[in-house]
Amino acid sequence: MNHSLTTRLSNVVGILAAFIIVLLPFHEFLTTWAGSNFGHLDAWRIWKEVLILLISPLVIYIVFKTPRLRKWFRDDWIIRLIFVYVILSIILGIWSYETGRVNKAALADGLITNLRFPVFFIITAVAAYKSKFLKKNWQSLLLIPAAIVVVIGLAQLFLPIDFLRHFGYGPKTIPAYETVDQKLQYHRLQSTLRGANPFGAYLILIISACFINLKKRKWSKLAIATASIIALLFTYSRSAYLGTIASLTTLFYLIKLNKKWRKQFVVVCGGLVVVLALLVIALRYNSVAQNLLFHTSNTSKSQTSSNAQRASALKTGLKDVVHEPLGEGPGTAGPASVHNNHPARIAENYYIQIAQETGWLGLIIFILINVLVGIRLYQQQKDMLASLLLASLIGISIVNLISHAWADDTLSLLWWGMAGIMLTPAIIKNSSE
Repeated sequence: MNHSLTTRLSNVVGILAAFIIVLLPFHEFLTTWAGSNFGHLDAWRIWKEVLILLISPLVIYIVFKTPRLRKWFRDDWIIRLIFVYVILSIILGIWSYETGRVNKAALADGLITNLRFPVFFIITAVAAYKSKFLKKNWQSLLLIPAAIVVVIGLAQLFLPIDFLRHFGYGPKTIPAYETVDQKLQYHRLQSTLRGANPFGAYLILIISACFINLKKRKWSKLAIATASIIALLFTYSRSAYLGTIASLTTLFYLIKLNKKWRKQFVVVCGGLVVVLALLVIALRYNSVAQNLLFHTSNTSKSQTSSNAQRASALKTGLKDVVHEPLGEGPGTAGPASVHNNHPARIAENYYIQIAQETGWLGLIIFILINVLVGIRLYQQQKDMLASLLLASLIGISIVNLISHAWADDTLSLLWWGMAGIMLTPAIIKNSSE
């Protein structure tokens, strides 16, 4: 009786998790549109967090009734670290609020932003433990919505630049358009995501996924990959360019090279990095390169370049980390800090943001979670999904060094949800009834 109940509940959780995964790439567009028409924008935007909250009691019940999952929760270091990270964040949040460092809105946004994807990782792992639906259909769940998102993105090349204002985009929601250095001829594609940089980071995962198991649906995957690469170029997201190159290089290393050639490949890649760096330096005075790579030029219309702003933000963030080793609590840094009563602190680096909020201890815990997940994925690299996630993790981690990629709900929930689905076999292998 209990066994069949937990199976049915697992199927329900799996279906709801799949629903979240499929809708994620469109949620910024849909919620902005709904908010502009019916009001209460923030309430519309947290639909997925509300759904995750409603699913959580079902997940707790499934774990309680399943010996292997109980053992996983008790013994697995990833789960232990996630729990410690959650508790640390909540304690620091309460302390920060009581000492006046953060208000309720910023604290709530900070906790949601930092904790939703580790929780969703656990949810998808538990769901995939008893139900094969998520693992069996991961490519469709990922690539079918992506194809629609990419087509919408490319359509923005031909639509009026402020077309999205008809759907509620604007100063009070999401900018209707972005440009490079305030030049309209360098219109940055954002599709249905929050902006050009989040769209570019999302495409790292999608482009890499298109080159997984090309024997099946080869031409449709190549079509999506080609369209995605074109869309990526017109995001003008330098971090996404680097992340995509790193991800595809790692993917080639994992799925195409045997151990005999891997060392030579690493050496060649090191040489190419040096050549690429020299090429960038050589092109620093080229007008096209200035706009595409440096996002500024001799004809700049901006008083302060984005590079100078980014460097200043990084420097300020590092000073905060040094002077506040215990952190100042969730919501005091990163995108959530714009809701605070104090000036926003945007470090342009997700890892610095975590250190600003949760201190050195929180940063160490978060990095350990990432490293352990990466190790588990590497151990299962024969599985195509594991190779994809490991490769894209490396690419997205590079993006996080110069932006707040994991603060974007679409990318963070999508990647970590897929990671939970992938790591379920390790739960079964390392546990016993």
